[in-house]
Amino acid sequence: MTLLYLVAGEASGDMLGARLMAALRRRRPDLAFAGVGGERMAEQGFGSLFPMRELALMGFLEVLPNLRRLARRLDETAADIAARRPALIVTIDSPGFTLRVARRAKAQGFRVAHYVAPQVWAWRPGRVKRIAREVDRILALLPFEAPFFEKAGIPVSFVGHSILESGADRGDAARFRETYGLRPEERVLLVMPGSRRSEVGRLLPVFGEALKRLAGRVPDLRPVVPLAGPVEEAVRAAASDWHPAPILLRGVAEKYDAYAAARENGAGLVKSGTSSLEVALAGVPMAVGYRVNPLSAAIARRLIKVRFVSIVNLLADAPVIPEFLQERCTPELLAAELERLLTDPGPVATQRAGFERVMSQLRPARGLPSEAAADAVLAMLDEG
Repeated sequence: MTLLYLVAGEASGDMLGARLMAALRRRRPDLAFAGVGGERMAEQGFGSLFPMRELALMGFLEVLPNLRRLARRLDETAADIAARRPALIVTIDSPGFTLRVARRAKAQGFRVAHYVAPQVWAWRPGRVKRIAREVDRILALLPFEAPFFEKAGIPVSFVGHSILESGADRGDAARFRETYGLRPEERVLLVMPGSRRSEVGRLLPVFGEALKRLAGRVPDLRPVVPLAGPVEEAVRAAASDWHPAPILLRGVAEKYDAYAAARENGAGLVKSGTSSLEVALAGVPMAVGYRVNPLSAAIARRLIKVRFVSIVNLLADAPVIPEFLQERCTPELLAAELERLLTDPGPVATQRAGFERVMSQLRPARGLPSEAAADAVLAMLDEG
């Protein structure tokens, strides 16, 4: 059987890998898979070389204490590739780890496709020259990435954004309200602090304090927090004293139903990242908040070359979603913005119009994003 070696480093890459595997199998049942992945890829029959959660680190200082372990996992992955001799390697997002895998694999003579363009267009643009030596093709999710990388001589396939396949825009608001006994006038406020422990630790206390202030200004408010596996206990502990008590969700279907309920008369308080794009697809007005370690933030500010951190705003090239970053990520500012979104239809309509413009940019030329990605991978296999 033809072997593809996939390497994902965090939850979003795990989902991309799972959808890619499913799309590839529909076309080529003879394909076999190996590498590093998580729960979603395991559902496709994938056996990971080691637990993917060991790679889900964020921030300069968060990575430093784990460098020795990450180096050991890198060596294990490179050795496994050398032993298995795959026809093609697909590294998926998480460039801090996966591009190191790609570099080692290229040195051994293997071909590499990297799925999700590294955001060097946002910071360290000079890094693109090194990437050109590490990968043979990039599968890009965002339309403006192709010309950037092609200028450096890297072939690019724009495959569209997998968020379009998520189902985030197809939830059932009535089912959610019935399940949790919500009255029609109750407003659903999504609270999404991220899936990494470092994110939850920094964001959830701020988000919780913002909710306390908001509850005194907006009646009938009901916070809803989708739980992510690695941080579930931390979220439960941090939200245990919130008033009103939050609804804690497990599972994707319930989360998307909550999105639908929030779209009707609610809003979202969301950490910067792919989750904001998912909430935008669902049409939920939101405020974005984010904090990292102060030293990490100081370093990032010297390197970042773009106006916005939210993908929605980057694609719109406009502040569609208000961003509250670092020292501006405060309970008072967040509460004031959420109050505006919950009481004034004007900014809600403006955000939704921006969401529609952005989503139209994320579709591939034909088919679904996972199918477009599978087409690009199979074309590389056919090239031999």
